Amino acid sequence: MGHANEDLRPDNNDGLSSDNEPWSEQDDDEGSLSFDDSGSDDSDEDEAVAGESDSSEDEVGPRNTVGQVPLEWYKDEEHIGYDIDGRKIKKRDREGRIEQYLRNADDAKNWRKIYDVYNDEEVQITKDEAKIISRLLKGKTPHANVDPYPDYVDWFEYDGKGHPLSNAPEPKRRFVPSKWEQKKVVKLVRAIRNGWIKFDKPKEEPNYYLLWGDETDTADNKREGLSYIPAPKPNLPGHEESYNPSVEYIPTQEEIDSYQLMYEEDRPKFIPRRFETLRSVPAYEKALREGFDRCLDLYLCPRTRKKRINVDPESLKPKLPSKKDLRPYPRTCYLEFKGHNGPVKSLSVEATGQWIASGSSDGTIRVWEVETGRCLKVLNVGADVHDIAWNPSPERPILAAIVGHDLLLLDAEVGDEETKMRTKELLCVDEPTPEDDADGKKPAVRWVKHEKFDGITLIHHKAVKTVEWHSKGDYFTTVVPTGESRAVLLHQLSKKRSHHPFRKLPGLPVAATFHPTQKMFFVATKKFVQVYDLQKAEVVKKLESGLREISSISIHPGGDNVIVGSKDGKLCWFDTDLSTKPYKMLKTHKKDITSVTFHRRYPLFASSSEDCTAYVFHGMVYSDLNQNPLIVPLEILRGHLSLDRRGVLDCKFHPRQPWLFTAGADSVIRLYCE
Repeated sequence: MGHANEDLRPDNNDGLSSDNEPWSEQDDDEGSLSFDDSGSDDSDEDEAVAGESDSSEDEVGPRNTVGQVPLEWYKDEEHIGYDIDGRKIKKRDREGRIEQYLRNADDAKNWRKIYDVYNDEEVQITKDEAKIISRLLKGKTPHANVDPYPDYVDWFEYDGKGHPLSNAPEPKRRFVPSKWEQKKVVKLVRAIRNGWIKFDKPKEEPNYYLLWGDETDTADNKREGLSYIPAPKPNLPGHEESYNPSVEYIPTQEEIDSYQLMYEEDRPKFIPRRFETLRSVPAYEKALREGFDRCLDLYLCPRTRKKRINVDPESLKPKLPSKKDLRPYPRTCYLEFKGHNGPVKSLSVEATGQWIASGSSDGTIRVWEVETGRCLKVLNVGADVHDIAWNPSPERPILAAIVGHDLLLLDAEVGDEETKMRTKELLCVDEPTPEDDADGKKPAVRWVKHEKFDGITLIHHKAVKTVEWHSKGDYFTTVVPTGESRAVLLHQLSKKRSHHPFRKLPGLPVAATFHPTQKMFFVATKKFVQVYDLQKAEVVKKLESGLREISSISIHPGGDNVIVGSKDGKLCWFDTDLSTKPYKMLKTHKKDITSVTFHRRYPLFASSSEDCTAYVFHGMVYSDLNQNPLIVPLEILRGHLSLDRRGVLDCKFHPRQPWLFTAGADSVIRLYCE
């Protein structure tokens, strides 16, 4: 048979398919193929079989030369492949169900035709091939003349035989010394002569010792020294115990009074006094007491000999790479943005890195150009701006700012005209949210049009603390610490709706943020960080910080590592794949940490504090789960001035460059570069 017959299968998925379903139409009640040798069709089939030859089919090669290429590639094409001359093989028109039915009714041999998908032609199988297929479907051998289980025929006769068949004469090798045994004997003799093999093992001498014997009985202990350890000698008297000490050793009356406020174990046991002559020194009133304590120490205090280990302190330090190998990272102040009249509480960088926005307590929001430091726009919102966040999508230049108790969504008016028109349509509120819903309850958030800036005002029931965008730019979250069941809210910008997914939290929420790639949500309370699965609506992990009070949180772009800042100057690094406890805890700042942030592209993270400093770290996260993250301190950035005991209030990385922006209480924004 040719190539088409080699691929014949009842399944239609492997090259050949039957449009007419011949197996079901010609089957008997038992589900097998039947062939009637009687009747008028018998002679015709015999002639057809006589005219068919398997050898002729083998000589015909495949018409389509595409090989094992999936035919799905040609699904939308007008051809199915190429012939041996490189010409396209056009698809032929497929017959409908009615034409197939008529062919089955008119042609008695139509059931033996199978459609070849690769060559786009019909192949007619012979009667013998149909019988072979029928036998294979029944689980039999292809040919009826083959018996897979023939009867066993015993070809040997054992009657009258006196000896077994294996009674052969002994071979010559059994009467000749073995060459290999000789080599083995020579090898053993050589080992015995060299003493490698010993037959008589020395007997072990019994080691008897006293169960409660003294350790000094053995020679080793005698060589090391006796087990008796002499008592330490009392300290020799110093200059302060002299009968006529110098003036600097005599305490003043104020110092003597301060001794009474100290604990007894910390209080000095002897107060120096000055006498002109030695005979003027009175008897020491505590001499008997000190002698008694000395005897108690000698009698009751155990003495042991400690083995001191000399360890080089430098060997205990972790081996860190050189800072030169970890460049680039921000080191020096390159530019200052001045214009605010009050402390800059928050700042945010646009997705492309061309613009930054800052919010201050002077009631203004300013948009700056990064390269020149030019103030592009000033929005006077009339109240303190507590937090500000730029939409991470470059196509949506929208600012989310917390002004007073509410949240404002404002158009930054940067970009081309098409982007500005799309932003205005997105910030359009057709119908404001009613004050009461259908059940008579007040909604969590009301979406109202802001007439002054053509934006949207999200009116909350209580004061909002932080705002954070999702990486795609459609969802954002706000945190209302005193909101109880409505403390954490999720908002959707495209549909202008809000909802509160958490009915109860383990504490007052401080901050919330989204996972960069998965449907996970992080909520930081004062003591813990809860990780929620928004799709399953359940708590996945609970990170235990062990800090006094969490102040800020940031997620690594990979999503598996979290850094948390606290109000006691400590920074915790969590590896969520490793444990729910901190992987590293860094005591860096002297005052409260106000902000922590990761860089999107570079292995950098930073923290800012009210001690007027910002720390930059190298934080490399490896794809190998067996290797822990590498944390290296890089630089301490200074330059901000303290105002009302406040220093650096916020810090953010540039999205594309290793630059760091810091916002200070001195109303100055600083840009640190390489």
